[in-house]
Amino acid sequence: MESIVEQQIASKRRVVTIHTPPAQQGFLGPGHTARAVIQTDFTQSDPFIVLMDDRLDKQDGEPVGGPHPHAGFETVSLLLEGEMGDSAHQMKGGDFQIMTAGSGIVHTETIEREATMRLLQMWLNLPKQDRWATPRVQDLPLAHVPKRIEKGVEIRVYSGSFAGITSPIQNYVPLIIADIHLQPGTSTTQLIPDSFNAFLYVIEGSITIGDDHTTLQQDQVGWLNKLSGNSQSELQLEAGEAGGRVILYAGQPQQDPIVSYGPFIADNQDEIRGLYRDFRQGKMRHVSNLPQSQRLVY
Repeated sequence: MESIVEQQIASKRRVVTIHTPPAQQGFLGPGHTARAVIQTDFTQSDPFIVLMDDRLDKQDGEPVGGPHPHAGFETVSLLLEGEMGDSAHQMKGGDFQIMTAGSGIVHTETIEREATMRLLQMWLNLPKQDRWATPRVQDLPLAHVPKRIEKGVEIRVYSGSFAGITSPIQNYVPLIIADIHLQPGTSTTQLIPDSFNAFLYVIEGSITIGDDHTTLQQDQVGWLNKLSGNSQSELQLEAGEAGGRVILYAGQPQQDPIVSYGPFIADNQDEIRGLYRDFRQGKMRHVSNLPQSQRLVY
């Protein structure tokens, strides 16, 4: 007789699209390169709008960056290496942050000294009913990230539940973000919901996925096949000869069209115009002025 687990696992995930995002000159000067990790239309990437892999090797003390607004979505930041921020709030390598821009917020990303860093920053869609949620910031430092280490595999779970562990981060959109390290010769099989849209981004080495043994090399993105239903599907990962490190992004599509313009996401053009008006009139609070109830540190 088929076990309950076998009944629940009706499918396996496999890679259906592979691309290698090119490195392009970033807006922070000659030491900044940026890769657009998501290169598909939002109807295919939902709930993921944009994901940038920013690498900075700044060799001078000239300030770059500055204050800017956001509204209608969440920024999801995973700092892979280096430091960013100021004395009031600083992120270090391995730290994670979700900023819910919601009804509108202004934040400042200024770097005023020599710096080396690598940042994965995503724009994550908000459900239509939560588009204008009260702004908040959630910080999860590396030391408090739930992790599982077993047989040469280390998994850090920044958001959602994965590999039997759960992040404390609160999500409007059901979301899994996991940093998976595999030593040479190791493998792991984990479950993700069938309904989640998912992709993998290889940070180091190489990873082989699924029964068809599709391999992703460093800096490659692999989108997984889309499934439906309320069951769980298997994700099989195996390390390449030199091992591998891969970031998994998996989230529940919201299936609502969006309008994107500049730093804002909305449901229509009238809302975009209203957001620009609010920003010009100073109605958007700076993130540094949020009350403590809207700044969560885990």
